[in-house]
Amino acid sequence: MLKKLGSWARQWEGKLTEDLVLKPGEFGLGKVPGRLKPDSITNMVCGFCSTGCGLNIHLKDGTAINLSPNTHYPVNLGMACPKGWEALTPLQAPDRATDPLLRNTAGELAPVGWDEALKTFVTRFKGIQAQHGNNSVAWLGTGQIVTEELAFLGALGKFGMNLLHGDGNTRQCMATAVVAYKQSFGFDAPPYTYQDFEESDVIVLVGSNLCIAHPIMWQRICRNKNKPEIVVIDPRKTETAMAATQHYPILPKSDLTFFYGLAHLLIKHGRINKAFIEASCTGFDEFSRHVEDFTPERVSQVSGISVRDLQKLALTLHRGQRVSYWWTMGVNQSYEGVRVAQAIINLALMTGNIGRPGTGANSITGQCNAMGSRLFSNTTNLLGGHDFTNAIDREKIAGILGINVANIPDTNSWAYDQIIDGIKQDKIKGLWVVATNSAHSWIDQNDFSRLIKKLDFFVVQDMYHSTETAQLADLVLPAAGWGEKEGTFINSERRFGVCKKVCRAPGQALADFYIFKLVAEYWGCGEMFKKWTSPEAVFQILKELSKGQPCDITGIRDYQTIDHAGGIQWPLKSGELLKSSERRLFEDGKYFHTDQRARFIFETPAAPAEATDAEFPYLLLTGRGTSSQWHTQTRTGKSDVLKKLCPQSVYVEINPEDAEKLQIMSHQKVRVESRRGSLTANAFLTTVVARGQVFIPMHYATSNKLTHPSFDPYSRQPSYKACAVKISAIGMEMRGHKE
Repeated sequence: MLKKLGSWARQWEGKLTEDLVLKPGEFGLGKVPGRLKPDSITNMVCGFCSTGCGLNIHLKDGTAINLSPNTHYPVNLGMACPKGWEALTPLQAPDRATDPLLRNTAGELAPVGWDEALKTFVTRFKGIQAQHGNNSVAWLGTGQIVTEELAFLGALGKFGMNLLHGDGNTRQCMATAVVAYKQSFGFDAPPYTYQDFEESDVIVLVGSNLCIAHPIMWQRICRNKNKPEIVVIDPRKTETAMAATQHYPILPKSDLTFFYGLAHLLIKHGRINKAFIEASCTGFDEFSRHVEDFTPERVSQVSGISVRDLQKLALTLHRGQRVSYWWTMGVNQSYEGVRVAQAIINLALMTGNIGRPGTGANSITGQCNAMGSRLFSNTTNLLGGHDFTNAIDREKIAGILGINVANIPDTNSWAYDQIIDGIKQDKIKGLWVVATNSAHSWIDQNDFSRLIKKLDFFVVQDMYHSTETAQLADLVLPAAGWGEKEGTFINSERRFGVCKKVCRAPGQALADFYIFKLVAEYWGCGEMFKKWTSPEAVFQILKELSKGQPCDITGIRDYQTIDHAGGIQWPLKSGELLKSSERRLFEDGKYFHTDQRARFIFETPAAPAEATDAEFPYLLLTGRGTSSQWHTQTRTGKSDVLKKLCPQSVYVEINPEDAEKLQIMSHQKVRVESRRGSLTANAFLTTVVARGQVFIPMHYATSNKLTHPSFDPYSRQPSYKACAVKISAIGMEMRGHKE
């Protein structure tokens, strides 16, 4: 049975010979051959961050041996960041998961065959459902797998396995932007194209260290010939702030008051676009009354920015003819992030800076396929941006998929934090985690690890058996990684790009797509997915699902079309000509609400969930620490080159004045402690952080021992960016000598 099963799965993947076999219509530029030439170059989209760069993959004897940036791809134009150059290295790591691993009676993870692994998967999860109800099993997905796999996981979970609750790790990075756009514009619709970086005359970066987090986007700014004002709004004097023309180091979590104060000044001095507001917006009068109380004096006291500097920034925004606003995790990962994002959107709307080249209220995504997760994962919405609670939407999806509408839930899933809380309340007894390292990345890490041990059965599906999360699992399913499978990613600017199989996965590892196919067969719902024969077959299904939606992609013929065009931004409707590789939304001034107007949305600022006090007097900030590492270092940590580009030991940035008060020397070991846990770090004294604040990069495994589990009430996104800590010296040992 095992031999037969292995042959079956391998045939699905196209592994029919020792050479790499690829299916027609999926690969290459221009005319696509049935298989890639053994010694050739093919293009594919990078699998690290949301920028979505094009890479040339160099093949020898039918497998990838090297890569270089694609000079013609409209995203990166021949540039690549350190991660992109090392994209192939993680595939060769010695800790790849090569066989299913099942925890035995001795408590150890031991290799088993796929047959035993899948029978155990089905038996244990169905047993939990029989005892505790269908909703007692849940899944946590990712923005790291291709769109077609995301759709398969969501459809399998919701329609085939009757799992109501499933969410993705994009909840940690993009949920705020999703909700903000939905409420303000009527759909999750980032309006921009990367060309806007080069066409703005004022670029406002909020909570975004673009130089480090998205180096290629920063290079696009450097190509701007308009000599733009580059405004950075960030508590830290980041690398991006140092390169900016204006830096406003607001006090942490004063964002909402700060932006309402800017709106107050613009309205007071008549620096708004009344014609645009009247034609395309609703709710401005109420918003105008709301910000009347946000006087410069009040805002200065809350934000720490002088009245004079507030007035200077308001004048800069007014004088700009093409002002673009960009934000990332500094906004999204906040207890009131949705309203902060909408405060930024409000500034763009009231000045008419949207729908034109070089403008926009623009959220930059974190993960390589967060946009695919947002639209097609069946977690925060029904496939294709539809609504689980809408009967018409459910009927449409059921009709396209050929399933009984009763298989589609009419209520929404719990969010990530609510699923974790469900474990605490004994409502979730089984959990399936796919391609995410939650035991590192989830907020309040210690609590997560304790809760996982309460589960009756815990399955992790990943490239590596060594992640903090996989080590907690009862069953590990070995998955192929980027470069070992095919599908599409959707980047921050809504651009579909093609991923290709240019390497064989090691051992018995399978593409996530084919793992889901096997699970469906073993679960007994394989017939429901008989048309889901390959990733490109699913792409054709997704096209049907998107029809009539703002994200309509019925005009994209196939993978070859995407490849030949250098990626394609949604929407592209059937019959619509692709006139440009760079397209933005809302050029006609019409939005996706039924009245076709954008909405001004606002709320009274709230106090942080955890403030500093005498015992914990310092505010911990977290974020990207280096362009060479990514999230939990699951992949970037495999590269010796990337490891040399950043400190391997945890470090904490401390202002020199605070360090002197604490009698802490540079490079001294210190203990950083919050109410939830503690870690040891090397002290790095720098004025990059203000007094009373400290900073630790998020990619270190222990950083989330400290973070506070508070969440935005609308997006349920965790507030990673600020919590109260105390710092104490461990000893006087110095690097290389003693004082």
